[in-house]
Amino acid sequence: MLTGMAALAFSATCLPVPASATPRPPRKPVVVIDAGHGGHDPGTIGVSGTNEKDVTLLAARELYRQLQATGLYRPALTRSGDLFLALGERVDRARDVGGELFISLHADAIHRPDVRGASVYTLSEVASDAQAAALAQKENRADLLAGVNLAHQSREVSRILIDLMQRETKNRSAVFASGLVPELSRHIALLSGTHRFAGFTVLTAPDIPSVLLEMGYLSNRQDEQLLRSPAHRARVAQATVRAVGRYFAQKEFLRPL
Repeated sequence: MLTGMAALAFSATCLPVPASATPRPPRKPVVVIDAGHGGHDPGTIGVSGTNEKDVTLLAARELYRQLQATGLYRPALTRSGDLFLALGERVDRARDVGGELFISLHADAIHRPDVRGASVYTLSEVASDAQAAALAQKENRADLLAGVNLAHQSREVSRILIDLMQRETKNRSAVFASGLVPELSRHIALLSGTHRFAGFTVLTAPDIPSVLLEMGYLSNRQDEQLLRSPAHRARVAQATVRAVGRYFAQKEFLRPL
């Protein structure tokens, strides 16, 4: 027979755990996948007639499938079919579903058919500043920032808060891009200076880290052929999924948005 502390320890380990104390499953981050172009907007047309809107949709579906298969994320598509969406509507959809990472998929084109390789874009400083100013001018600013109601703030205060949020979001976008580039390099050709900066509208969500992945050049015959290949799109998705994992593993150490 157990006595004293031994008996107490034994009884403590045998006590039933109340239902309310059962740990909840970890929350799955929402990753929004944006297939560029769609509907009446075909995007770039490749040297063999491939439409960018078709390539991006197939790549988005594959990335969705692979992210969902991990069981770690809640992927969401801005479009699941051949649908035209305005650029701002893509951002709105990402915010509506509580997106925590936004990946916009595209394929590039240039007048030089020898140029090929993928590149990754995040929002430029100039575009970020301009967007902050434009957002601050909106009369209804109640839902511009997650968890921050700006409806009763002056335009100047709103602009400062939006600017601070966007700078932090831009930094997080760069963190994801810095992890995505080396993962892509293991499988596909990249442009030199792979991480680039631009004012793409789809990158301007003030509170969602966002990247635009140009998966290759449809104006290059080799890239076009690869982007039409399910095996190649699967490799691009695999690299992206690994980068998503690296990002969310670091996210807890980053300053909260």
